[in-house]
Amino acid sequence: MTKPLPVRKAVLPVAGMGTRFLPATKAVPKEMLPVVDKPVVQYAVEEAMEAGIEQFIFVTGRGKHVIEDHFDHAYELEALLKERDKRNELDSLLESLPKSGSVSFTRQQKPLGLGHAVWCARHFIGNEPFAVLLPDDLIVGKPGALKQMMKAYHDVGGGAVIAAEERPESEISRYGVIAPGKIAGNIIEVKGVVEKPKAKEAPSRLRIVGRYILPSEIFSELDRKEKGAGGEIQLTDSMQKLIGRHPFHAVNVKGSWYDCGDKVGFLHANIAVGLSRPDIAPALRAILKSVGG
Repeated sequence: MTKPLPVRKAVLPVAGMGTRFLPATKAVPKEMLPVVDKPVVQYAVEEAMEAGIEQFIFVTGRGKHVIEDHFDHAYELEALLKERDKRNELDSLLESLPKSGSVSFTRQQKPLGLGHAVWCARHFIGNEPFAVLLPDDLIVGKPGALKQMMKAYHDVGGGAVIAAEERPESEISRYGVIAPGKIAGNIIEVKGVVEKPKAKEAPSRLRIVGRYILPSEIFSELDRKEKGAGGEIQLTDSMQKLIGRHPFHAVNVKGSWYDCGDKVGFLHANIAVGLSRPDIAPALRAILKSVGG
């Protein structure tokens, strides 16, 4: 088996308008909404760093400059924390800050779909395999989802690797769905992918989670700008065309998944992550008990 090329770069599409969270997202990007005390997007960056990602490409839109500021030094704030000996707070600012020169930003000027957003990062990726992380999909676990996928990527000899999880039939029409082949442990051969199928026509109940490792050849498919479900350029459609030309597998990742693009999912994430934190769990548990009657 040929040793696959290393995956060093990650694309984070963050251009969405966040209309489901209005009016909160009128002036604040949805990716900056906090789960306990960290923005949703920071969880994705930390997951990528754990997996060995060295370069981060954010695909942004208008009003997203706050994300750029978040992943930069805030010298006045850092100096103030040092002066007041707030070491824990300072460490929390610095520990997940990407290295200088490792973060790039590009604009998706029109909301033409996830496939188009990934296509916008093509010049930063070049001819290398790369990862895609959708910050709305918060996956909590150790090791992180992308690190689990990286292991699978090397185990199967490269190609495309996507994250998957089983969902009830009633939810399947909301997602991209896998047509599975052979299964070995938590690694599933992918025979096909379908974007938002009708529940009765879905090839399985394995839906695609927002984590991908993709070969650069996908850009030649995205270049066609063919519209799919919802009239948008779907990443799923271009992935389908790679099947048979590249090894293609899914990983049933271990961890807890929260849909932070949904109001209830976002609240679920805050409660679950809060209860996992020893510093706030007792007080939060008492509040939940009182609210629940």
